[in-house]
Amino acid sequence: MTQTVPTDAADCPGCGKPMPLCVCPALARVENAIEVLVLRHPQEQDKDLGTAGLLCRQLARATLRTGLSWPNLAKALGRDADPRRWAALYLGTARQAPAPELGPLVVVDRDGVPLADQDQARAGISGLILLDGNWSQAKALWWRNPWLLKCRRLVLNPQAASLYGDLRREPRRDSVSTLEAAAQALARLEAKPELAETLAAPMRLLLKKYRAQAPRRPRPDRRRPRRR
Repeated sequence: MTQTVPTDAADCPGCGKPMPLCVCPALARVENAIEVLVLRHPQEQDKDLGTAGLLCRQLARATLRTGLSWPNLAKALGRDADPRRWAALYLGTARQAPAPELGPLVVVDRDGVPLADQDQARAGISGLILLDGNWSQAKALWWRNPWLLKCRRLVLNPQAASLYGDLRREPRRDSVSTLEAAAQALARLEAKPELAETLAAPMRLLLKKYRAQAPRRPRPDRRRPRRR
């Protein structure tokens, strides 16, 4: 695993969360076959509830990069890689949301239309790219890194709402955290349904502790800021 943002002295060295929110007992060690690359927007500041670090600490093959743009996949990943064998997890628009019967993970074309042969479209994927940040930050990462268009495009079609519940105002009902998105995608791509719950365990513990310690904190808003 590659980490690019060090934690400060007040954080738990094991999970990176503030000590009162430590989730080390729930962290798993997952030998993932499909590599994960998380591109985190530099203004993503939600230290308490952010999940990208928890995801990458659990995966044997994961890289977390913080920034706005990279010239290509190889620069972001730190080694040579063929973008045609990587897939970017893309939220898309509400209009492009796939039908429930297509399953939890759908491969789409550049227009957001599900491909006819989903099994063939998923075959040979060796890496998964996720954009970490709120709705506007994720869109900025998408448009500032045009090489993402060379990758296959996946749309998550979650069967349940995010574990965040009322702790975050999400842009859409089907929005989930970075950790949940990766967990559900890997579970489908690697044909290991148990991965979703294994990877989500530290997030469940984090939210339980957060709710117990700060039940009246205002909810972080993940929606696009309104223009004034």
